Amino acid sequence: MKPLLLRGGHLYSAQSPFATSALIAEGRFVWLGDDTAAMAYAEDAQIVDLQGALVAPAFVDAHVHLTATGLNLTGVDVSDVADADELLRRLGDQVRRHPDRIVLGHGWDETTWSNGRVPSRAELDAVAGDTPLYLTRVDVHSALVNTSLVRSCGDIEHAVGFDPEGPLTQEAHDQVRMRALSQVSAEHREAAQRAALHRAAAAGIASVHEMGGPVISDADDLRGALALGREPDLPEVVGFWGELGAHVYAQELGAYAAAGDLSVDGAIGSRTACLREVYADDGVTTGAEYIDVNEATHHLASATQMGLPAGFHVIGDRAADIVVEALERVERTLGAEAIRRAGHRLEHVEMLDARHRGVLARLGVVASMQPAFDAAWGGLDRMYAQRLGPQRAAPMNDFAAAAADGVVLAFGSDAPVTPLDPWGGVAAAVHHRTPGQGISARAAFAAHTRGGRRAAGQQATEPGVIAVDAPATYTVWAPGPLTIQRPDGRVAAWSTDPRSGTPPLPDLDAGRPECWRTVRAGVTIYDSGALP
Repeated sequence: MKPLLLRGGHLYSAQSPFATSALIAEGRFVWLGDDTAAMAYAEDAQIVDLQGALVAPAFVDAHVHLTATGLNLTGVDVSDVADADELLRRLGDQVRRHPDRIVLGHGWDETTWSNGRVPSRAELDAVAGDTPLYLTRVDVHSALVNTSLVRSCGDIEHAVGFDPEGPLTQEAHDQVRMRALSQVSAEHREAAQRAALHRAAAAGIASVHEMGGPVISDADDLRGALALGREPDLPEVVGFWGELGAHVYAQELGAYAAAGDLSVDGAIGSRTACLREVYADDGVTTGAEYIDVNEATHHLASATQMGLPAGFHVIGDRAADIVVEALERVERTLGAEAIRRAGHRLEHVEMLDARHRGVLARLGVVASMQPAFDAAWGGLDRMYAQRLGPQRAAPMNDFAAAAADGVVLAFGSDAPVTPLDPWGGVAAAVHHRTPGQGISARAAFAAHTRGGRRAAGQQATEPGVIAVDAPATYTVWAPGPLTIQRPDGRVAAWSTDPRSGTPPLPDLDAGRPECWRTVRAGVTIYDSGALP
């Protein structure tokens, strides 16, 4: 096959910041330079005129749930309903169209509704009847269900988190989730995963980190996702299995680590994130603690001894206390260097304080975070402030402090919780709802590309940069204004001067760039048709 010569564009490359052309052969970049020098390769290459487009490393989404994302693409999306009545009408329409099929839906968020009233079990029964109904809240840590689904779960009434009228949380939610997903056929599941991967590729994503586990999916679900990720014309899938002590089993499944959504706690919206103080809008609960410090210590220690990464889902400040104390215990017995070599990671970590950040930075623990959470729920009047009060909510998701303290950041979406929209994540990290907590677009882009590679143990020789000898894993973005975007005056003026050689990125204040093509190791996995 002829080498591919890209010319007439802009390349986001620290190695060659003024490059406008690239030569690709056998799935790797073999030359970078300007358009004039590129003509030396033109005779023996297939030429693609970039028409001024930007060629940048393809995104990594460091936290996804492919089946749930795909089912949401084909199921009932209620993320835009205005109140309980509209939700009920939409569910009724779905039942009338498919009375013999379980209703799977996602995205309701009562904190955005006009009155905040959640529909009762009786109301759900009235619209669904005997058709099972499973409808996850936007954070996927609680769900609305009807009596038909509850009855199929046996003795669920005695499970922690069961409510005879309202949403189910904790153990009760785990039981109904597994029952609902068991009614999805293998063919339907594969179609959902493919749909999610195609959507990722169209968003400029060439690698996703799939978060599996025994209470959020099952082994077949993870195996299926990993198998699709081995198909060269789909995004890569890096698997994580969330089960305590299951390091060997995770490897047998083909997962990278026993990590990911191994939950120490739940979510702020469902009031199950583990907090030091009670929820402000509840005045009673401090959330749920699923894993204690002894369990966390054993999990981290056994992984560290085996030289394997481990990690947890951590949201609340008390949950962060638990994991940080466990890390410090392991450091005292096995040493900091052994922990750094293992390459542990934590998901979400929305309420880190200075002590937490210091430990993560010292021990090389990656913080896998979701900037779109702040865009959706941060600020003075959104869900975080409603649940915690503005003062406690303001320091959440402090990307600037984490980066300044040396914590390695890896960005993702937690799809279907927030959409597969990496530029949206970059913009959210820049324009944080709390002044001073944003980072530059360049830092956010690095967290959404190289940060995700590091979180999967992939080294500099792997995809993530545009450089000679690196795999040709990249995305072509439609021509548009480029800039050195920054959140405030903390970025030195010299970095915005063209003479500095700092590669620019799309001006996100002008809107999201259009994806023209996504390529994984030289194979096109998405093509809009805009390029020849």
